[in-house]
Amino acid sequence: MQVLYEDNHIIIVNKIPGEIVQGDKTGDKPLVEIVREYLKEKYSKPGNVFCGVVHRLDRPVGGLVVFAKTSKALTRLNEMFREGRVHKTYWAISRNRPAQPQGRLTHYITTVEKNNKSTAHKSPVSNSKEARLSYRLICESDRYNLIEVKLETGRKHQIRVQLSAIGCPIRGDLKYGDKRSNPDGSISLMARSIEFEHPVSHEIIKLTAPVPEGDALWAAMEKLSQED
Repeated sequence: MQVLYEDNHIIIVNKIPGEIVQGDKTGDKPLVEIVREYLKEKYSKPGNVFCGVVHRLDRPVGGLVVFAKTSKALTRLNEMFREGRVHKTYWAISRNRPAQPQGRLTHYITTVEKNNKSTAHKSPVSNSKEARLSYRLICESDRYNLIEVKLETGRKHQIRVQLSAIGCPIRGDLKYGDKRSNPDGSISLMARSIEFEHPVSHEIIKLTAPVPEGDALWAAMEKLSQED
């Protein structure tokens, strides 16, 4: 586990694709439990260790995840996320180039829990929720395109389904239209950076996650983005 920031109230880690943030029916050990064990060992804490889940990332997605170390921080962070005061930037790699190099997308998303899949509709339908994001094309190679995404809402699989709706499914995301899976089962989407006011100290926290270690394509696209 890679810790990118920690103080008395919050801890921010770099999630590896394939990890789950919170426990699910698979029974696999979730990231929140790994963080609890880390805190228990680091500070020699007896008994249960508090670690509050503030938000989640899909299992095949990597990048920044914030956890609360105190109930005060958890309550305040939950409110900040609800009010849109936590600004997250995502990077996605797609085989397809968006028709417009930048734009703002609005869809209405429905989800079928049975197959854990969302659908993006152009106009409201029964039980749909409005989903909004902005995107821009950062750079492109001969075969791939690096797209930056900023969420305005937080819907299930939102980035995945909205990019797919404009013809740019994320590399490796078979569920939403890509043609081949990634060798490690990940999809080429990561929570790249985050910026917010600390819930207790009120200082501005800005962090950027490294691209997935050992992934040659991510490394190449990051290098290309710096050249552009």
